Amino acid sequence: MALTDNKSVIAIKESEVVRSHASDLAVFIDDILKLSRVKIDDLDAVAVSKGPGSYTGLRIGVATAKGICYGINKPLIAINTLQAMACEYQQLFSIASDELLMPMIDARRMEVYTALFDQDLAFVQEVKAEVLTESSVIHLEGKNMVLFGDGAKKTAAFVSNRNDVRIVENYKLSVKGMIPLALWAFENLNFEDIAYFEPYYLKEFVGNTTKA
Repeated sequence: MALTDNKSVIAIKESEVVRSHASDLAVFIDDILKLSRVKIDDLDAVAVSKGPGSYTGLRIGVATAKGICYGINKPLIAINTLQAMACEYQQLFSIASDELLMPMIDARRMEVYTALFDQDLAFVQEVKAEVLTESSVIHLEGKNMVLFGDGAKKTAAFVSNRNDVRIVENYKLSVKGMIPLALWAFENLNFEDIAYFEPYYLKEFVGNTTKA
């Protein structure tokens, strides 16, 4: 969670505990507003990660954001999770002029959610759910690929012989990557229809099944 204006981050609160949206999200919102001495009615918009990502996490995040927007009659902004990761990477690490950014989210087993971005954060390769193989990371003449995110390390066995690919393991996902994209969306009035907006799941939810 972060609270920002058009100049800086006013307050931020993050957790690395997985599957904690249900228990933490409302608490984080309350804590940040109290810390900043800001009333929820003072917000100009709410931005939320739209996915891809955890089915349950996305549902909780989007439902919470939509509820706030309904309650205070303010616009909803939805940010692609992979694009936010690429934006955050640019804030944290140096990038060579010939490098493209390939964030990866672990989607269990040997599958990842991924996309490819240039340094203007434009899509070079659209978002997809990818079962990793030797051809998963494309070759582009004159370009090198930077792989990062919690799914990137699963590619190691497939790219070990490639000189055009490097894996960055010390990347940690943060809400900070959403902020420049959310501010751009707000300035350009790029808002969602609150009534009909749904998370970008990318693939159908598959729950656990048991036999009696």
